[in-house]
Amino acid sequence: MDLTERIAAILGPALVIVTVSEVINLKIWDNVHPAVVYLNGLVLLIGGLVIVTTHNDWSLDFSVLVTVTGWLLVLAGAFRMFFPIAQQPAAGLGTYIVISLLFSLGVALTALAFLGPAT
Repeated sequence: MDLTERIAAILGPALVIVTVSEVINLKIWDNVHPAVVYLNGLVLLIGGLVIVTTHNDWSLDFSVLVTVTGWLLVLAGAFRMFFPIAQQPAAGLGTYIVISLLFSLGVALTALAFLGPAT
């Protein structure tokens, strides 16, 4: 298993679990303390930085999904750290679309990590 597949094997299932748990527990973000949002951002930032510093591959193949996901984590983490008092997204169509896209990305990364890219 190469580096791309190893990162995807962790990142994919993590995204699936996080998105499913977000849908189940979306109400916890209604009155969340800004310190919790900040710490969540710190975790996202560190996870994203680990990915992009070890895997910054922009090849037009499966590996770009890992790189793009890492950079999205960096951006999301930085946003949450700079704006912890921003209103958290409420349950709605936009929120469910974003969660669905992240869930799909997690499924794709998991499948590609464990089944290999389709040839």
